[in-house]
Amino acid sequence: MSHTITNPADLHDPIPFGYSHTAAIPAGTELVLVSGQYGSGTDGAVVSTDFAAQVGQAFENLRVALAAHGLDLRHVVQLRTYVVDPDFEKLGIIGQAVQRCGDTPPTQTVIGVAGLAMPDIRFEVEAVAARP
Repeated sequence: MSHTITNPADLHDPIPFGYSHTAAIPAGTELVLVSGQYGSGTDGAVVSTDFAAQVGQAFENLRVALAAHGLDLRHVVQLRTYVVDPDFEKLGIIGQAVQRCGDTPPTQTVIGVAGLAMPDIRFEVEAVAARP
């Protein structure tokens, strides 16, 4: 793998919450930046108003974007997730989706927002991935 994930013993275990504390990327590693993906179909329209459906589709869109560079979700080193009206249920749904990135999740910041680009969008995810 092109990066190292570390969760220091002196910090709480973040893995059950769907993230890790740090990621180190060696010099010379190519980074792939993926802009915010939301729960859209190929026409750009939101596939559902259901939060879980939007998260699932957004992560599928992220997978497709990474595949265009020969990468997959295991190459992700950092996520930024944007959530309209965050709560514990939504955080749990996001945590389950992040499990698609592998046993040790990437670093992640969850940002609560009042709204996103279009009124029906409830979730968006952007990523940094490292190519070995």
